Amino acid sequence: MGFFKKKHTPPEHRVLPKHIGIIMDGNGRWAKKRRLPRSAGHNAGGKVFRKISRYCSDIGIKYLTVYAFSTENWKRPKEEIDALMKLFKDYLEEALRDFKDDSIVVRFIGDKTPFSDELKALMIENEEGSKDRDGMVLNIAMNYGSRDEIVRAVKNICKGVKNEEFDIDSIDEDLVSDNLYTAGQPDPDLIIRPSGEYRISNFLLWQSAYTEFVIMNKLWPDFKEKDLDEAIDIFNSRNRRFGGV
Repeated sequence: MGFFKKKHTPPEHRVLPKHIGIIMDGNGRWAKKRRLPRSAGHNAGGKVFRKISRYCSDIGIKYLTVYAFSTENWKRPKEEIDALMKLFKDYLEEALRDFKDDSIVVRFIGDKTPFSDELKALMIENEEGSKDRDGMVLNIAMNYGSRDEIVRAVKNICKGVKNEEFDIDSIDEDLVSDNLYTAGQPDPDLIIRPSGEYRISNFLLWQSAYTEFVIMNKLWPDFKEKDLDEAIDIFNSRNRRFGGV
């Protein structure tokens, strides 16, 4: 699905995906291979996230959604969760300090409720501080689960019917999409999963109905700009028929 090498498509002939999703997988295994604590893997992965996000913006990607922390990740050991929360805090403070001149619009998708007041305030500050920028939209999925997102959308639609904002017969795919965290954004054209795992892991289930998937046998902390280029080349090699002939 993505294990083969391929010559890069010349830039003038390459079609860029409008929206890329990345499942940032393999931080723990990267650390284990080096006999390091899992937190070291998350720190290394955080650096790659910064680099790849900026690279996507630089080459002209319009939307990037990264899977940072799932609703299931709370099951991990407390020390690992604490390390991740500290990493998120450091990133959010860094973004306010160092990314203020970037064109990237930062959005957080997922249920913010379980996070500390400090983290929630930093998320809001980053969103508010970047909302008027005109560059790439960066969706950071934190405490995100696609099934949870769809349940949330269904509840919102039910409230709308109950409040007589619309009737049942007017419910269609567009209405469901408008009640997801990614409302107003195009569905992802390409989802990349490093680490070689063939799973979607509860990520953008509704939105990825016709997404191209590229699985790469490389752990996220080892992911480079050339790997993103390779994934885009593989995307360009696909014949996207959307159910047609």
